[in-house]
Amino acid sequence: MDCWRLSGPVLALLLLLRPPSSPACPALCGCSPGDVDCSERGLREVPWSLSTNTSALWLGYNFITVLGPRSFPPLPGLRLLSLVHNRLELIHSQALLGLGALQELDLSHNHLTVLTPETFLPLTSLATLNLGSNRLGELEPGVLGALPQLQALLLQDNPWMCSCGILPLWRWLSHNREKVQEKRLLLCRAPEQLNKYPIMAFGDESFRQCQETSLSYQHYIAFFIIGPFSFVASIFFCTFLGSLVVFYHSLRREPRCWRRPRICRVH
Repeated sequence: MDCWRLSGPVLALLLLLRPPSSPACPALCGCSPGDVDCSERGLREVPWSLSTNTSALWLGYNFITVLGPRSFPPLPGLRLLSLVHNRLELIHSQALLGLGALQELDLSHNHLTVLTPETFLPLTSLATLNLGSNRLGELEPGVLGALPQLQALLLQDNPWMCSCGILPLWRWLSHNREKVQEKRLLLCRAPEQLNKYPIMAFGDESFRQCQETSLSYQHYIAFFIIGPFSFVASIFFCTFLGSLVVFYHSLRREPRCWRRPRICRVH
């Protein structure tokens, strides 16, 4: 009985003296304090068993093609995320939730063709974004506007379509020249006559036609409202005008009845 009585305090003391267990490290990855290196591991998705104190996550040179909703566990301390040289084709609008402290994101050398503003809304602290060497032809207007702390942007080696669709990107680049890295590598791919033409060399006059003909969604709403109303109004106007014409002709048939009422009087 005495042995059992002593075992309780001794066990508690041993638990207190035991060094704290190190955070779990994903299989196949190499870990050091705050740093998780999962590069060149043949991964097809983001490992989930990541410590919450991870500050840098390296996922380059793998086979990740899609980042679905909540692809990452909550990582409140993550500052750097590298997905360079994967096969990324799609990033879901909720893929980066829980990464609000992220400051540097490298998505270069992938197969991205479309990005939405909602994807980057959680990244309120992002300062550096690398989108180089993808398949981007244009960017939606709100993509870069969703990153209030952005200080460095890389967009080189993308097949930019230099038509009216690139106007929002050109406007952002023109007002944020100091944030654009490798400006000389931002080249048009299409149309053919503008192949390899520097995007930063365009001026206001280059997009004059786009600015004159481009319509916002407010314009389209106005057209949908005014169009049917104008059609109905034109019908009423034509009916009213026709009635006036008929009434006028009916008056002209018996002009003497108005000028000489005595002649038209019935005896």
